[in-house]
Amino acid sequence: MLDPRLDERSRLLLKALVERYIADGQPVGSRTLSKASGLELSPATIRNVMADLEELGLIASPHTSAGRVPTPRGYRLFVDTMLTVRPLDVEAAPPAVASQLQPDQPKRVIANAAQMLSSLSRFVGVVTTPRKPSVFRHIEFLRLSDRRVLVILVAPDGDVQNRVIFTERDYTDSQLVEATNFLNTHYAGLTIEEVRARLKDEIDALRSEIATLMQAAVQAGTEVMAEDSEQVVVSGERNLLQVQDFSSDLDSLRKLFDLFEQKTQLMRLLDVSSRAEGVRIYIGGESQVVPYEELSVVSAPYEVNGQIVGTLGVIGPTRMAYDRMIQIVDITARLVSNALSQK
Repeated sequence: MLDPRLDERSRLLLKALVERYIADGQPVGSRTLSKASGLELSPATIRNVMADLEELGLIASPHTSAGRVPTPRGYRLFVDTMLTVRPLDVEAAPPAVASQLQPDQPKRVIANAAQMLSSLSRFVGVVTTPRKPSVFRHIEFLRLSDRRVLVILVAPDGDVQNRVIFTERDYTDSQLVEATNFLNTHYAGLTIEEVRARLKDEIDALRSEIATLMQAAVQAGTEVMAEDSEQVVVSGERNLLQVQDFSSDLDSLRKLFDLFEQKTQLMRLLDVSSRAEGVRIYIGGESQVVPYEELSVVSAPYEVNGQIVGTLGVIGPTRMAYDRMIQIVDITARLVSNALSQK
């Protein structure tokens, strides 16, 4: 909600100050603000308005400069009430951008999306891997050598996972083919948990070699799903080394790289934005959601066949071009949704 003390003139000057600071990265003085705002106001009037904005906690004055910079609260007001962003049509995405996210294996789509977010924003791109039930569409056993068998699991979305299992006895190729056919005929389309439950009831009725292979397949599937769950792909961390706001502060950089290394906090942050539709902006210092005052996150959920399954976004300095970041995140979320959804 707007502060009742913030009149139209104050809003225009705040908007001009934030836009100028985002563009230049330098504290904004009254003379610069007079030119940037286009308002014919005396320097004394502008100084009075800036003093009011500072009192409201919307701007601050760094010790080393007579100019002012936005505070997290100032950025929030700017983002919520002064930012205009053109709605995007996914069909209008540049071909070079759209071609990076063609329908393919989901892991490749996610990795390419993180790289694309980083490349377009020049900051850090993050994408959580899709949450999905542990269902297999097809399973296959291939003999590698004595007591070594390759288990190939194909998910409904085409994602392929391989696991090498070590068996207590040697199996012939024909036995592996028989087990493959039996499993695909009777268990394809079930979750790993459902297969495990049915195995408990049916284990006595199955031939021992098929039962043993099925138990091994269930274990392999469980391991695959555990590895795939709640992962986040990060791209472009080194871009932050080039950001003026961070490059002179090694302590801030160290904290940021710790965030990307540990990823748990990152997952928690992205999980918050996955519970809301559309693009969301989190500005550091205004809440516990973003732990560092110098950092902002622009994120959006993505879908598979109409169901939200993950989140992607851009992480960068609070001094970022929010209108451009919103467009980048919005179009990427739509392209990822299209690439992962079954036609």
